[in-house]
This record gives sequence, C-alpha cells and structure tokens, in this order.
Amino acid sequence: MTHPFPFSAIVGQEDMKLAMILTAIDPSIGGVLAFGDRGTGKSTAVRALAALLPPVTKVDGCPVNSARPEDVPEWAGLKDYRLVEAPTPVVDLPLGVTEDRVTGALDIEKALTLGEKAFEPGLLARANRGYLYIDEVNLLEDHVVDLLLDVAQSGENVVEREGLSIRHPARFVLVGSGNPEEGELRPQLLDRFGLSVEVTSPRDVETRVEVIRRRDAYERDNSAFMLRWQAEDAAIRERIVAARRAIAEIEANDRVLTDVAEICLALGSDGLRGELTLLKAARAYAAWRDDTAITRTHIRGVSAMALRHRLRRDPLDEAGSGTRVARVVDEVLA
Repeated sequence: MTHPFPFSAIVGQEDMKLAMILTAIDPSIGGVLAFGDRGTGKSTAVRALAALLPPVTKVDGCPVNSARPEDVPEWAGLKDYRLVEAPTPVVDLPLGVTEDRVTGALDIEKALTLGEKAFEPGLLARANRGYLYIDEVNLLEDHVVDLLLDVAQSGENVVEREGLSIRHPARFVLVGSGNPEEGELRPQLLDRFGLSVEVTSPRDVETRVEVIRRRDAYERDNSAFMLRWQAEDAAIRERIVAARRAIAEIEANDRVLTDVAEICLALGSDGLRGELTLLKAARAYAAWRDDTAITRTHIRGVSAMALRHRLRRDPLDEAGSGTRVARVVDEVLA
C-alpha cells in the first residue's frame, strides 16, 4: 500500500501548508481555497495533511462518523455502538456529481427488493468531521454550489424528497483548488472559504530539482521515503494537537480587535466575515507558534490569506490582491 506523500516533505508552498495547518487547529476558520498553477501539489497537500492528523474517535460503522453513540442517527440502523479510531475523513467531490450523490437519496436496491424506504447517505455524510475536497472548484455546477452554500452555513444536511425526511450533521473543512485561467469562482462560494492562497510553480532551478528528487524517491522506494519523513510529520502532528488544546486560552485585547477592524475597513471588505476570520486565523497562528496572546506579528502573518479573496475589484490598481492587503496592513500597523 502506497501512503500519501508526507506533508513535511512538500517543498515550498509555505502559505498553502500554513493555511491548511490553521484550519486543522481551528476548523471553524472555514476552509482553504488554493488557486494557481497545475501540478503544484494542491491535492497532495490536502491528502498529506489528513494523513498526518490524529485519528478521530467514531462509532464503528456510523455513516456520519458520530463521536458518541447518542449522536448516531436512527436511519443508520446500528445495533452495536463500539467506539473505534479511524483516519480523518477526506472525501473528493468530483465535477459533474449529481445532487443525490452529494446529499444522499433513497436506497433504490432496498426499495425494490425489500419494499423499504431506506436512506443511502451521500458524500456530505462521509465528510462529516473531516475534509471535503473539490478540485477545479471554479468549474462546479451552480446547483451543487448552492447546495454547498446551504450546508456550509447550517452545518447540517437536510434531505426532503422521495418520501424521505432526513437530517444529519455535515461539518467539514472545505478545501477547493483550481486554475484561475479556467474561470472565476462565484462570489457567494468564494466568501465561504476562510482562507485563500495563491500557489505558483517554483521559479528557481534548485527548488525544482528538490521537488523532482523527493517525488522520485517517494515513487521508487515508498517505504524508505516514508520512514525518512515520519519524524517530521510526527512533530507537526504534536504541534497541531498542542495548539488545539491551547487555542481556547489565547486572548485578544482591544488593541488587536481595533487593528483587525481597521485593516478590514481600510480594505473595504463587505460585512464582518473578514474581521472574524482574520481574528480566528491570527489566534490559530499564535497557538501554532506556542504564543499566549495575539500580537501584530500574528495578524501580519495571516492577513493576506484571510482577506485577499474578499477585496472588491479595483480596475485602477494593477497590484495583486495579496500585495494590496500587505500594503494596507503596513499602513494600518505602521
């Protein structure tokens, strides 16, 4: 069995790796959007992070990965409530997927053979307490986008059709990737991603050679390569676990809240989702660095990924969104 490429062995792409780590520390940040060149390790990073995370405790056989027996839905039909440890779920949502496949639907086989109205869970059930990954998210059909927006807002999947009335939790970290040359993302879905990163191919020969060297070693002798990097992955896992424990104790004083509000106001971001996401990301970053309070260093470190996708278009400003955020942050925090 070939294991996913080690997270710690990914060369470069520091912003993408940090964004994914922050959402692992605090899933309420709202997911990660990685836009950029093809073949830059976007899907590799998602699977690598999920592979290094601590396993989740769930009821064995529960289709929605319930952590406690009392949370198992009745329609699951379980009689044995044995707790087991399982890998963090990572579910791919393919392009062209049907609504029934996403939300779940009537189990046709049971309906025809047994005459029973039974629910066949979909991808949202499998992704609960894990990751839902969408490659080429900007090419996703509109009706699926609308469905995801509803579920992302409520944290619950509701199926009301074919004589079924089903509700189940659907809380997951949404990770999307895509190439901006192939189309833009709908603003409503774009705003649902907590963090956004721009992923580019390495521009220097040394880095590209190292990427080739590690990938070649991974494919030629997978066991030896995994053994080489397991200590680094274990160190990242321990830091994530420690940060999850510490994050609730990290304070944000009035100066920090004022900085966050002034940055978003200066950027002209709509609503307050930008401020809330920036604050959460800064707190998770402080926890990741083992700091006890949020400072301007943490705000600077995450401001671009929390705000670049929330900017209004300015046809007179040719600078990229990340540059615009950095410029405003420098002005506000000067």
